[in-house]
Amino acid sequence: MFPERENAETRFVDRGRAIGFPSIRGLAPSVLFLASACFYLPCASFVAQAETAEEKGLRIAREASARNEGFGDFTAGMTMVLRDRHGRESVRRMRFKVLEVRGDGDKSLFVFDRPRDVKGTALLTHAHVNTPDDQWLYLPALKRVKRINAARRSGSFMGSEFSYEDMSSSEVEEYTYKYLRDEPCGELACTVTEQFPRDKKSGYSRKVVWQDKSELRTWKMTLYDRKGSHLKTLTFANYRKYAERYWRAGEQTMANHLTGASTVLKWTDFQFRNNLQESEFTRPALRRVR
Repeated sequence: MFPERENAETRFVDRGRAIGFPSIRGLAPSVLFLASACFYLPCASFVAQAETAEEKGLRIAREASARNEGFGDFTAGMTMVLRDRHGRESVRRMRFKVLEVRGDGDKSLFVFDRPRDVKGTALLTHAHVNTPDDQWLYLPALKRVKRINAARRSGSFMGSEFSYEDMSSSEVEEYTYKYLRDEPCGELACTVTEQFPRDKKSGYSRKVVWQDKSELRTWKMTLYDRKGSHLKTLTFANYRKYAERYWRAGEQTMANHLTGASTVLKWTDFQFRNNLQESEFTRPALRRVR
């Protein structure tokens, strides 16, 4: 019925006899297939043992990054909800746009629209692969562009639980990695990996990241301060796929375990491939933001 498989099994049996293996014609075809796979190719268990935890962690990070490449640019709306430890809230609304940069980190721009006292405030980020990111904050009340010093990137972004560092796109080369384990996360199966910032001025000593194995979407991230204490937890929810390829979370929540405060980012209206220009992501352009 399956002559090709039968011939392959016969050749495998004959080869086994030639090197002194006992007869295996009585084995089930599935067992024969697995046996022959290990005879001609490295077994999966051997490959898994040959890959270190560090190599596996890096591979997962590279695969996740590769799935997000090629988007060109995108824009989105965002509502930021700040909650103090007593549950009191304040709300801010802003616009966000990103330009993909081949061979380097992406460029991004946040622009605040509400409330009135922060309207026009803008954060421009030029992420980089092998050098520290560049960030500038435009303050309309002062009509001044302020550079964010690398040593201050761990500071709060506009009073939220997100730091300036958190608001920059992460590049694979900025971290070293270590695979920890597989475990369920809700109804999904997730890998758990550690990320260690290469930047000595990072506000974090490490991050632990949960990603589902099917789409490599991040669902949870625990962040540890420079002393190794669990400082914050970032969770992701309401993922949707855009442009038939790119997954984006509709909601991100950063909880600060030291202060008891939290910040929720609610994303809307993702639009991809808008033909954004480099000139929109420059320091002079910050003063023209409306």
